[in-house]
Amino acid sequence: MDAFFIEFRDPLFGVIVFFILVFTISFFSYWWGRFKTKEDHRYLDRFIKEFHHLPPEQELKELMESSMSEKSWMLLAHAYTQNGDYEKSIEIYQTVAEKQSDPQRRHETLFLLGKTYFRAGFLERAKVLFLEILKHAPRTTQALRYLLLVYEQLHQYDNALEVLDPLDELNSDTRLDRLYLECISIINDTALQTSDKAAQLLRIYKDHHLLIYLIFEYLFTHDSTLAWEHLDHSEAKRISDILWRLPEEKCDLAIIAQNGYLRELFNARGVGNLADQSSTFELDILIKLGQHEQSGATLSYEYLCRSCKHILPFPFHRCPNCYAIDSIMSQPILTKDYFEENLSFQ
Repeated sequence: MDAFFIEFRDPLFGVIVFFILVFTISFFSYWWGRFKTKEDHRYLDRFIKEFHHLPPEQELKELMESSMSEKSWMLLAHAYTQNGDYEKSIEIYQTVAEKQSDPQRRHETLFLLGKTYFRAGFLERAKVLFLEILKHAPRTTQALRYLLLVYEQLHQYDNALEVLDPLDELNSDTRLDRLYLECISIINDTALQTSDKAAQLLRIYKDHHLLIYLIFEYLFTHDSTLAWEHLDHSEAKRISDILWRLPEEKCDLAIIAQNGYLRELFNARGVGNLADQSSTFELDILIKLGQHEQSGATLSYEYLCRSCKHILPFPFHRCPNCYAIDSIMSQPILTKDYFEENLSFQ
């Protein structure tokens, strides 16, 4: 009897049984995991579908014929656009436009569709739609305006400048648009030398005294001496973020000392000892901290559009909300300063 069960006392037999058990458990665990993953995906798909309230295109057409009025669908599309759900908005506008027989109403719907394409970033589609509208209704000022914006974002500045001609014929004020397009054309012209770009931008600024943020942002980056020489000190607050971030070697203390706001700004930065206090709260706090040899605070900036009062965390030359040009105002905010430390990983 002992001879019969001798194999159970063999160590090799135990090892074999152990590996068989490990393999069996691993095998079933793997396939159970695959099964659960598929179930989870199916559940997620069902969950997501619950939020797709918009029916397929064919059902949408049938619904428009039976239940909701066209006006209601247009309001719904506008709501989707406002919420950033451009796909649903585009589908509704497309379906509504296909059903409309009145050319005027169809052009209005196509214009809304083009605006939605533009806001969603489908610039080529927006361009085709606006050109189609202008083909049949060339005096549509809004379509021309949006076509101008499309060409600008596509960096097709020559085409954008051509759009200004029919806008002039329609008595639209295009002076600032023309200057703006000329400036960005100069900045993006790879055939021009930096010195030539700076000279042309400065000429535009001297002639019109507009686009100060755009022009001086370029000048302080590429030719700070020229920028300091021609800076209008009354506009220093508008470009205070540019001056705040200006490298110390580009700071002209002789010119800075001539203006009260510049003295306060750069003293708050720690460049020179030019002011004891400031009427600007944020600068005054930083000056006082510096006087007591305290650190840990600095300035960051947010940007206000003077036209629509929209506040953005990044600078702009054309407001992304209302598309106004040269409407930026820099607004300082006290923030915590961050110091980099060299840490050894050895």
